[in-house]
Amino acid sequence: MYDIDPMIWPKLLLLVAIVGASMYFFELGLRKWLKVEKKKFFSYNHINDKHKKVDWTIRIGFLVAILGGGTFNMTRDPMEWLWFLEPWFLLFVFIGVSESARALMEWKYAESRRAYMVTILHLVFVLVLLLTVINTDFFWML
Repeated sequence: MYDIDPMIWPKLLLLVAIVGASMYFFELGLRKWLKVEKKKFFSYNHINDKHKKVDWTIRIGFLVAILGGGTFNMTRDPMEWLWFLEPWFLLFVFIGVSESARALMEWKYAESRRAYMVTILHLVFVLVLLLTVINTDFFWML
């Protein structure tokens, strides 16, 4: 049978707290350093109507890709699944595309000309942090 570590949930909770705090404080520091207005917590403000349409197009495209990719991979042998249709990969692509679109809209239309720099640097930080967590087996916690 499978042997499960009894401390898995406290370790996972600690890891999520550390990663979440790192992302929050990195963005907070960037905003102070670049003198950019702080965004509301857990809100997603669109820059304008064009950004709203682009964002919803990306979200619907991601939903179609994740449902279609999951369906396609489920019809295949588990040893022959296509890695680029896996949910974890599609989530990375979604985050990258969505935040890149936000940065582009901030660069073109936002009142604060430095807001796009915060978005790009935060995106790079988050992607590097998540790849590091995954490649190190969750910082050797799991």
